[in-house]
Amino acid sequence: MNETRRDETRGAPALRRTTRDPEELARRLTAWVTTWQPGAVVTRYEIPPTNGMSSETVLFDLQRPGATPRPCVLRLAADPLAYTVFPRYDMARQYRTIALVAERTKVPVPRLLRLETDPGPLGAPGFVMERAFGRVPPDVLPYTYPGNWLYEASAHQRDQLERSTVEALAELHTVPAAEAPFLTPDADGDTALRRHVNEQRAYYAWVIADHSPSPLIERTFDRLEELWPEDPGEPVLSWGDARIGNIVYAADFTPCAVLDWEMASVGPRELDLGWLVFLHRFFQDLTEGSGHLGLPGFLDLGRVAARYAQLTGHTPRDMEFYSLYAALRHALVMLRVGYRRVHFGEIPLPTDTDGLILHRPAIENMLEGRYW
Repeated sequence: MNETRRDETRGAPALRRTTRDPEELARRLTAWVTTWQPGAVVTRYEIPPTNGMSSETVLFDLQRPGATPRPCVLRLAADPLAYTVFPRYDMARQYRTIALVAERTKVPVPRLLRLETDPGPLGAPGFVMERAFGRVPPDVLPYTYPGNWLYEASAHQRDQLERSTVEALAELHTVPAAEAPFLTPDADGDTALRRHVNEQRAYYAWVIADHSPSPLIERTFDRLEELWPEDPGEPVLSWGDARIGNIVYAADFTPCAVLDWEMASVGPRELDLGWLVFLHRFFQDLTEGSGHLGLPGFLDLGRVAARYAQLTGHTPRDMEFYSLYAALRHALVMLRVGYRRVHFGEIPLPTDTDGLILHRPAIENMLEGRYW
């Protein structure tokens, strides 16, 4: 969930995301702010209706005596009592990643204000940054549906958005993995890619610890071994959640803030490229399945790869592997979210585990070589 997303979910079923008391959190936030901003008060406190299912987001203004209110965002580690999407939330790691991106690249990120690693003051570790303003492609209803700003934009404007997004990835990837050792996946392996995939295997084991295995996910892991790249290349800083729904865009359709770094890692450049293209295709498939045209041709795999090669001199390779890997990673998250909904009584436990994976047909087609 990014920090500026508006409520685009009217009419959509609500998902339970936290067990925290908003009023208690507001009191904690107000008291904590005064410890590092004496005399300041918290105003315009708001928990967005579309608050994410991973780290929690709180919007507020920081008001100092005689000063203009400063719009801020609090990112707080997920509530451990709310059946979290990921097994751990390292807020200091996210904070360091944003700081590194700001220091080493021209990629726009929000200005960081304060990190709190002690869970005492706020009830969980978290950090505060300045709020970014602009437009974010919505997830619900997706930006591929009629009526939202990106769908209604001209072909030239969408092309500008696509081109500038690829430029941001190219700039991010100028940071070598050696400058971000704290992002090395916590798993065994002789390469960054092997450690990345093994970390996902560990995540899968955690997701299904109390449930049945997913035949589809296990087939996909097997297929990835068959497609394994001969040379993954030198690893770089990888955003991890590289999709346009995590970018705030300015009026000229260029990024003014890149958000959500909790999945950041180090690995091949293609990790981000595969995720960028597949996550768009995921929304496009949903849109076409509901009888709408969507945005055919937008974020096309071949064109994105060509633009990236022109910008960097690195021609993306093994994209069948990386797009399938993106689909697998997304499936793991969706499986956990599905079990989370079962946990909170929002849906019954299905007899078919793979039924919780919304893009199951897409993965099956990718496994058969009939998708792209």
